[in-house]
Order: sequence, then structure tokens, then C-alpha cells
Amino acid sequence: MSARLVEIIVPDAGVAQAKALIAEHCSRFWQEPVPDGLEKFSCVVPSRSIERLLAALDENFSGSAGFSVLVLQVEAVLPEIPELQEIALPASGHRKPPTKLEAFFTRDRISTNELYDDIEPSLELRPNYLLTVILSALIAALGMRSGQTAVVIGAMIIAPLLGPTMAMAMAATVGDRLLGRRAMITLVTGILAALIFTFLLGLFIEIDPLVPELRNRTIVHPADIALALACGAAGVLAFSQGASLSLVGVMIAVALVPPIAAAGLFFGSGNVNLGISALFLLATNLVCINVSGIATFLVQGLPPRSWRLTSGIFVIWLLILVLFIGLVGGRIALGADGAIHGPSNGLESSSLG
Repeated sequence: MSARLVEIIVPDAGVAQAKALIAEHCSRFWQEPVPDGLEKFSCVVPSRSIERLLAALDENFSGSAGFSVLVLQVEAVLPEIPELQEIALPASGHRKPPTKLEAFFTRDRISTNELYDDIEPSLELRPNYLLTVILSALIAALGMRSGQTAVVIGAMIIAPLLGPTMAMAMAATVGDRLLGRRAMITLVTGILAALIFTFLLGLFIEIDPLVPELRNRTIVHPADIALALACGAAGVLAFSQGASLSLVGVMIAVALVPPIAAAGLFFGSGNVNLGISALFLLATNLVCINVSGIATFLVQGLPPRSWRLTSGIFVIWLLILVLFIGLVGGRIALGADGAIHGPSNGLESSSLG
């Protein structure tokens, strides 16, 4: 069973209230006095109960002097803690108990606080972030120019775009404007930096637009939309289970970095129309990732602060996706589903990868 060690410090006056809250969410805890009129509780809590326990503690003790909570990963517990089949309601009774479906989908997800802690470092605009984005785009551009798929895949491993991309979907889900603004700034800055340097690269090297690795970044097919949606959902599932951002980021980077690099090369070589087509692929993939990301976060029980705000943002992303699907369908119906015409020598590959 997945569990966390939660250490809670409350003032002595709140001991009885804290003990009652803790007993509702876990079956094993210890209590000990600490200096300055405070009491410490150490609790082994099932992961699926963390969200409600932290929310209840924050609601009741956020203004109390000395109150603090520390959540730690637990590798093993002996003897085994029995799963709580039901979570009792707080005394106020305004929280609904989790449904069986909610408990099923949230049982392996880390808490919202842990998600914030994991994603926070990836939103800082540091030189290392910009350099890594630029280098990954340059490597991807050179790999696509020479038709070396392995080089393109290697570029995806170092691309640090998962953090801001997941943060955008998470911000829309919980309704956190500040998080969304920071994620947008970090992501757009990285994209612009990659575009500028691949544009400069395109000024000095010759490219063949008929190379399949480049050609496929100018085409959007329905299968590519489905693949981008799957990448977004898979990224959220892995991220919400505490997987390493650098490992999970490959599936997101593969949808974003190659189109960016291709657009920069096309603009630098004077192929403006092809560059615009590559940017359309980038925009389509980004919209798909956000749509599937928000939906997956909601299915996993990530609690929105305002359902009205979350629903409005999700509908906007969904409408944009429907518009893009309409544009793709129109191009296919008109027989203009390929921005470049020429032999591909049987080397066609998905425009995402």
C-alpha cells in the first residue's frame, strides 16, 4: 500500500481537535510534546487520504502560531496498515466522502501539495533551463536535417518542457492564476529562445524540405491529434504518481521540440509557409496536451478551487481543439493535407516524433 509519513505540529490548545481530524484519516499515529507549547503528531497515512487530511488541517489550523506539516515518502511499513474503507466526515459535515470511483482513481496519485513541490523548480527561468531548451532544439534540428531519428530522440531526453506544460494544465484544473501565468511565461520564453537559435542555424546551413523528418513537421493528421492527446494524458498520469520529470518529459518534448526546431529552420532558410505549418503543428500539440491534461487531472480527483473557472478554461481549450480539427479536416477534404509534395522513400514517420 502506498503511504506517507505526515508530521504535524499544532499548539497545545488544538491537540484534541488535531487528534480527532487525524483519527478520521489514518489508523496509526503517535503523539509527543515539543518545546514552546506545541504538540507533534506522527502519522502513517494512506496516499489516497493525504489530500483530505491536509485540507482539513489547513482549514482548522492555518492561522495558528507554530502550526506546520511535513509530508515524507514511506518505503515500507510493518506491520501492514489496513486500508481505510471509509473516511469519516469532519464534524462540520460539509465535505462529501469520496465515491468509490474517486477513491479508485486517486489511490495512487500524490497530493496536490506534493505536485506543487515537484513542479515548482521547473518554472524558474534559470540559465540552465534556457540553455537546455536551446541545445535540445539545435540537436533536434540537426538530427531532422540529416534524417537521423535517433539524434532527434536523444534531443527529447534533455528537453525540460514538461514542467511548464504540466503546470499549465494543472493551473487550469485547480484554477491557480499565478501558477498558470508563471507556466505560460516559462514555456513561451523557452519556445522563443529555441525558435531564435534554430532560425539562426537555418541562416547558415542548407536544408532539404523533402527530408521525411522535416516534411512530417509540416503536416497534421487526425492520428497526430490522437497521439498528442495520449501523450498529454500519459504525461499527467506519470507526473501525478511522482515519476521523475526528466523521464516523463520525453513524451511531452517529442510533441513540442521537433515542431519548434523545424519552424526555426524553415524560417531561417526562407521557407515561411513551411515554418507556419510547423508552428500550426506545435500549436495543435500544445492544445491537445492541455485538453487531455486537464481531463486526466480531473479524473484523478485534483480538486478545483472554482468549478466555474476550471470549466470555462477547459471549454476554451476544447473549442480551440475543435477549430484545429476542423482546419485539419478541411485541408484533408481539399486534398491539401501535405505542405510539401515529393518522394518520401518509405521513411514516413509520425509528425509528433
